[in-house]
Amino acid sequence: MPPPLSADRPSQQPPERGPVDALISQTRRLRGEVDAVRRDAASDETDPRARWQRALCDLAVHQLDDLGAHLGQLREGVPERPARPGTAAEEEPGPGERDGRPDGEGATGSLLTRVGSAEWNLLTDEVGWSEELYRIIGRPPEAGPMSLDELPSLVFVEDQPLLTRLVTDCLVDGKPIDGEFRVVRADGRVRTLHVAGEPVLDGEGRTASMWAVFRDVSELRRSERAVRESRESLRRRHEREQAEQRLVAEFREAVLPSWRGPLRLAGGGGAPLDVAGHHLPSGGGRTGGDWYDVLELPDGNALLTVGDLTDHGVSAASSTAVLLGALRGLAVAGVRPGALLGHLNQLMEAAAQPALGSALCCRYDPAAGTLHWAQAGHPAPLLFRDGTGRALDRPEGVLLGATASGSAYEQAEVRLRPGDLLLLHTDGLTRGEDGLDADASGTQRLLALAPGFARARGAQDCVRMVVEEFGGTVRADDACVVAVRVGDPS
Repeated sequence: MPPPLSADRPSQQPPERGPVDALISQTRRLRGEVDAVRRDAASDETDPRARWQRALCDLAVHQLDDLGAHLGQLREGVPERPARPGTAAEEEPGPGERDGRPDGEGATGSLLTRVGSAEWNLLTDEVGWSEELYRIIGRPPEAGPMSLDELPSLVFVEDQPLLTRLVTDCLVDGKPIDGEFRVVRADGRVRTLHVAGEPVLDGEGRTASMWAVFRDVSELRRSERAVRESRESLRRRHEREQAEQRLVAEFREAVLPSWRGPLRLAGGGGAPLDVAGHHLPSGGGRTGGDWYDVLELPDGNALLTVGDLTDHGVSAASSTAVLLGALRGLAVAGVRPGALLGHLNQLMEAAAQPALGSALCCRYDPAAGTLHWAQAGHPAPLLFRDGTGRALDRPEGVLLGATASGSAYEQAEVRLRPGDLLLLHTDGLTRGEDGLDADASGTQRLLALAPGFARARGAQDCVRMVVEEFGGTVRADDACVVAVRVGDPS
């Protein structure tokens, strides 16, 4: 009987991503060297030591293949996580046990798990197990090894036909053993074992004994299952995100202005407006509740508005639809910007899903050339005149949904001249990459576009300049921009 097999398991630290390729190359090279040793051992069919050497080589090849597969997953960046409680309870280590080894016996939780050996002599009915096999099976050594007839009693009912076939093929047809099955330990835990072995023939070519090497691959299979579950979870999440993005895009198409490109408002005999708007998506693809709108009102005035809800996705799109519908209705009814924002604040407070939002609401009177506007926690409009730009002084106004009903929103007034350009935008345009605070330098970059705006042929050219300046920026949030140029009275 050969000496019991054992496996030294060095402590493993997760490698950094940089050396992973080198580790994969070393694993492949080592596997080739093991294959060469096995071929040398296979040349001698009579020496028992050569037989055990072949078995160890087969085992080493299996472990190197497993190691190579896990290194490949690490290189691909596939997240590995422990199985969730309940997903593989039959193979979860019990209290005081890791990899089937009681605490205090050097368990490390390595994926390259322990190895045990056994041999059944068919002529003398002698059976020999290594100490490690007793630990793997969870059988006390004083109980002695199990015969081939007793062995199926440990095996999962569903796996017993496989074990019977492997043993029969080995004893009757002289075929090597190579397969996996699950065993139920004495403590009720289930472990997955990989077995490899060969028959030993006598001088007449009959099977005299059968030997096998057992490897506990429970942790490895659980890890592989966790990887598969992670991939499937990522796939399902990606599909949900794509479906949500399509729904949000359809929502936005339905509620945002139907016009594309420049829009000319007649002005009712006063100074007409040349208007253009654009939506800039976020770098992460998350669509928020940003909106913009320009609407000619029944009295000849024009509604100019931009806003932003703090939410994202479908809920933000649906809330935007409700808010924008109310805003349009109130503006058509003649409600002035300050009072209008007060009504929107009441609407936000009464919403089934409370949220916060900022808004800028302007009403332009072309006959008088005046702009009345109010804001709710929103960046002020930028006014460009004679090649320079400045931010208008903001009247008081808090975020929508941040205070109780009845909050007052002050209203400001500014007189516009022919040739003036008014730029409205949401704060996602000038917010820093961290997405936390509006970036003052972003506002300065907008104001620095003043000379180009002065040379622009119309509002559409001005919007194009803004997109060229900010379109390549990685934003944490999406953004809207509206350019409004005042024309000469007819």
